[in-house]
Amino acid sequence: MKISNVYIGGWFQRTMLQLTEIYDFLRECKTQLALNKNKLQKFREELNIGKIEYGVSGEEFVRFTTSDNITVKIFEDGLIVLNNDNVSENTLFADIEKVRSYYENKLSPAFNYLFSLGAPVPKELANIESVYPYFIVCNNATKEQISELLTQTEKQKYFEFHNPNYDVVRGDKYYFLNNKKQSLANIERYIEEQVFIREFKGQLHRYLNLHRIIWEKIDHVKENANVKGSEIIKFTTKLEGYAKTINLIDGRINQMSTYISTREKIAKNDKELAEFLALSGYRYETLKDTLDYINYLWDMTQNYVTSAQKLFEGIKSDVTSASVNNLTIVSAMGAGASIIALLTQSAPDFTLFGIFYFFILAVIGWGSTKMLSAISKRKKYEVSDIEYDKNIK
Repeated sequence: MKISNVYIGGWFQRTMLQLTEIYDFLRECKTQLALNKNKLQKFREELNIGKIEYGVSGEEFVRFTTSDNITVKIFEDGLIVLNNDNVSENTLFADIEKVRSYYENKLSPAFNYLFSLGAPVPKELANIESVYPYFIVCNNATKEQISELLTQTEKQKYFEFHNPNYDVVRGDKYYFLNNKKQSLANIERYIEEQVFIREFKGQLHRYLNLHRIIWEKIDHVKENANVKGSEIIKFTTKLEGYAKTINLIDGRINQMSTYISTREKIAKNDKELAEFLALSGYRYETLKDTLDYINYLWDMTQNYVTSAQKLFEGIKSDVTSASVNNLTIVSAMGAGASIIALLTQSAPDFTLFGIFYFFILAVIGWGSTKMLSAISKRKKYEVSDIEYDKNIK
């Protein structure tokens, strides 16, 4: 048995515009953005770039090699696949670690900086740990040899498939492709499509979980039947933060329908990929249905945070009105005292008693304002909202 290649990859939404920017950066370290030139140059040097080419294979792509025998292929829709072809059975895990480390510690930081301007990535997505699918390509391995490799990497086998051209044995994070007489180019096409589908599905699952988390956070804000006036600003600020996150994620989700449709069309028109599609049971329609479902959930989440914001804005208005009324009372007290003073003396007389009298009025006015303000802050306002049964989703 010979292990010929190890692949990993990932996907995040991009377009041909970003692909052109990547190509300019890789080729000449050029950018039209206001980025630090020295920092950009440092990132590029750490990539150890060798040969670079720009091509088309259904979609436009940029491919380059490194001095460490790693090949990187970047498609216009954001799919990235890395390949290490200098591998062996004895050094397999070190070879896998080599390509993973390059991806995480060199390529990703460079691209993160290159695209650091513009709409931010929500922090809920920025810190998610990546779990890559690792694709290990073998040549003419026996069933026992594949089973031994699976034992070294995974405890569970999800499925396997055999035909005269190739075998596929899949665990959770590891895919073993035993090539009998299929071209490596066709196997790479299968790997590229599998990475995209897996990443697409993984993003949808993350958005589903984020919907649950953010919905519960909004619920936590609204679950208090009464809130103190002093807490209104704190709750309003939290809701504004949730609304910003929801808008950013909603924008990412809305982009995804275009990518899945394009990938589906290219894959189904690729005759060489037809048997791989049948093998892996790609269900593009199912992914589209899942995307529609996630879109619907985020529309609900957006409406929910908007209703919560309106609710607390109404309470905030009540607090403001109460504060204005309190100030009116204090002002009336001061005006009344001034009128009484004018009626009880014909002309101003600047005496020690008069100054003391004025000081007493000022203290009373200041104390009244503070007392009414404290009452307003401690006063509880009712949060009126419809309660829902959450047992059914």
